[in-house]
Amino acid sequence: MTEKISSTHQADATAFRIEADAGAGFWRKGPSGTLPPPDMMGPYMRNRPIAAQSVEGRKAWIIGGGIAGLAAAFYLIRDGGMKGEDITILDTMEIVGGSLDGAGDAESGYIIRGGREMNFNYDNFWDLFQDVPALELPEGYSVLDEYRLVNDNDPNWSKARLMHKQGQIRDFSTMGLSKSHQWEILKLLLKRKEDLNDITIEQYFSASFLETNFWYLWRSMFAFENWQSLLEVKLYMHRFLDALDGMADMSTLVFPKYNQYDSFVVPLIRLLKDKGVKVQFDTRAHDLDMTGQGGDRTVTAIQCRVGGKAETITVGPRDLVFALTGSMTEGTAYGDMDTAPVLDRGNAEPGEDSDWALWKNLAQKSPIFGKPEKFYGNVAGSIWESATLTCRPSPLIDKLKELSVNDPYSGKTATGGVITFTDSNWVLSFTCNRQPHFPTQPDDVLVLWVYALLMDKDGNHVKKPMPACTGREVLAELCFHLGIVDQLDAIAAQTKVRLALMPYITAQFMPRAAGDRPRVVPEGCTNLALMGQFVETSNDIIFTMEASVRTARIGVYTLLGLPKQVADISPTQYDIRNMLKAARALNNNAPFPGERLLHRLLGKSYYAHILPPLPEPEETLHERAEVELSTLLGKGSQALGAVVGWLDRVRDGLGKGQT
Repeated sequence: MTEKISSTHQADATAFRIEADAGAGFWRKGPSGTLPPPDMMGPYMRNRPIAAQSVEGRKAWIIGGGIAGLAAAFYLIRDGGMKGEDITILDTMEIVGGSLDGAGDAESGYIIRGGREMNFNYDNFWDLFQDVPALELPEGYSVLDEYRLVNDNDPNWSKARLMHKQGQIRDFSTMGLSKSHQWEILKLLLKRKEDLNDITIEQYFSASFLETNFWYLWRSMFAFENWQSLLEVKLYMHRFLDALDGMADMSTLVFPKYNQYDSFVVPLIRLLKDKGVKVQFDTRAHDLDMTGQGGDRTVTAIQCRVGGKAETITVGPRDLVFALTGSMTEGTAYGDMDTAPVLDRGNAEPGEDSDWALWKNLAQKSPIFGKPEKFYGNVAGSIWESATLTCRPSPLIDKLKELSVNDPYSGKTATGGVITFTDSNWVLSFTCNRQPHFPTQPDDVLVLWVYALLMDKDGNHVKKPMPACTGREVLAELCFHLGIVDQLDAIAAQTKVRLALMPYITAQFMPRAAGDRPRVVPEGCTNLALMGQFVETSNDIIFTMEASVRTARIGVYTLLGLPKQVADISPTQYDIRNMLKAARALNNNAPFPGERLLHRLLGKSYYAHILPPLPEPEETLHERAEVELSTLLGKGSQALGAVVGWLDRVRDGLGKGQT
C-alpha cells in the first residue's frame, strides 16, 4: 500500500505508510494498525511528526521553482524542521512559479499560458495553503481563508457552457448520454488500472460518445485529446465523481480571485523567502552524478549550467535533492496581434538544452527512472495553443455581458469557466474569470483567456490552423463563433492579443504503461525524490496543482523518514451519496434504473436523505417502482409479487418503528 522506502538510513520509517494507497486492499482496524484509513482526511492528519533523523547540518537542493518545488521547500520547513537557509531552489528562468504564470500590463497586454480549475478535495494543496499567509487579508489569515471568502460569497456557475451556430447557446442541461454511452462509462469505472496500459480514449469509446454533451464538457474542462490516455480519463472520473452533478454548469468548481501567479505563487514565495530559502535563477540542472552499492543510489553532484557556464554543485551524503521531471510549458513559442508563434521544437526530440534533459539523462542510467520519450516524443499529440486578450470596451465586451452570470466589471463570477464552441474545427473555448484578473489591472480593462485543442484543422472562418494564425486572426475566429465577426475592426482596435503555443502542454496525458513514469522516490534512491506531473502516485490524477504538491510532500516525508502519512485521494468516490448523484447526472438527470426501488425501500428510513428527490409525486411511486421491478425481473415473473410485498412490509415496518 505504500511506496517502498529502500534506504537503510530511513529504516525507522518503514512501518509507516507514507504514500497511502486505499485501493491496494481491504482496510480493517486492529491493535497492530495505528494509522487511520489510507484515504482519511481531516484534522487528525495535521499532526507534526518527529523526524527519524536530525536535519541539522543537512542541505536540500530543489530543481525547479514551480509549485512542486515551492511545496517541497514548505514541507521541509514545516514538517521536516529544516532551516530555510539550508534550502536552495534552482530554476532556469528569472522568476519562480513555473507553469503558474501571469504577467504583462494593460499597455503591452497581459499573458497567462493557462488557468486552474479547482475543487474542494485538493487536500494536500489546501493543507499547504492553510498555513501560508494571505495575499491581501490582514495578518493571521491564510490563502485558504482568502480563497474561501471569495468563493463562499460568490458561487461559480455558467449559463452558456456550450455554444454553437455563431452565437447560440447549445442546450447543456443534460449530458446527452444514451444507455449504451452510460454503460461505456460504467464499464470503464469498473476496469482495473493495470488493464488499460497504452489504450487511447478513441480506442475505447464509441464515435457517437465522443460527440455527446458529456464529452464536450469533459474534454474542454480538462483538456483531453481523443488520442490520449484512457487510463487518465478513468482516474479523473474517480477523483471527480463527486463533481459530476455540477459539471455541466460548472457549479462544482472554485476559482481564485486573481490569476494563478498572484493568487498562489506570490504569497508562498514570500513566506519561503521570509524563512530564508534561497533561489538561484538562470540555472539549468541537466544531470545528476550518483554512486551506488547494494542496490542503493546516492546523488553526489548536480551538473548544471549557470548563466550558460558549466558548474558542478556538490551534494553531501546526507543532503537531499528534489528534481522536477519534464515540463508542460517548456519550449513555449509566443506570438502577438500581428505575429504567429514559431515553434522551436522537433516533433520527437526536445534537445539537450531543455527542461526534459535531466529526466532523459536519468532514464539512461536505469529503467527505474521511466521512459520520458513516451511523453515528449510526440509534439503533435501534446500541443495546443492559448491566447490572452486584454480588452477595453468594445462589441466583444457587450457580447460577453450577455453570456456572463454577472457584469464582468463587478468583480464577481463572469462566465463561470470556459465556454466551448462545439462546432468549432479547433474545439475553441474562452473564459472570463473574476476581474480584475491582475491586482494592478485598470478598471476599464478585462482579461479573457482563449484556448483550442485541435492544432491541425483549418478554422471555420480563418482558413488555416490556429498555430499559423496571428493574434488578430485568432480574435477573428473567436468573434465568428460569437456571431460578431462583422464588428471585428471595432473589436480589434480595443483588444490586444498575446499567444502561447505550448508543445508539451498535455504531454502528461499521452498513452502510457506501468513503469513509464518513475515513482516519487525510485527504488534504491537514498537522497533523491522526483516531483511534478510526470511521476507515479498510487491513484491520483495529473495536470493539477494538487498532484504537484502531493509528489513534493511524499518526497519530503520519505527522504526525511518522517512517520507521517500522505493520504490517498479523498474517499468521496466511495460515498454512496456521490455515487447516486453521479448516476442521476449521467442518466441525463432522470432517475436511474432501480432508483425508485431504493425510494420505495428507504423512503421512510433514516437513510432517506441520501436519495436524490424524484421528479414525480409520492403517490405514483408505488406504480413506477413496480414498473422498474418488472423490467428487472421480467413481466409475469413469479418473484415479482413476492418482492413487491416484501418491499411494502419493510417500508411500512420502518415507518411504524417496527423491526
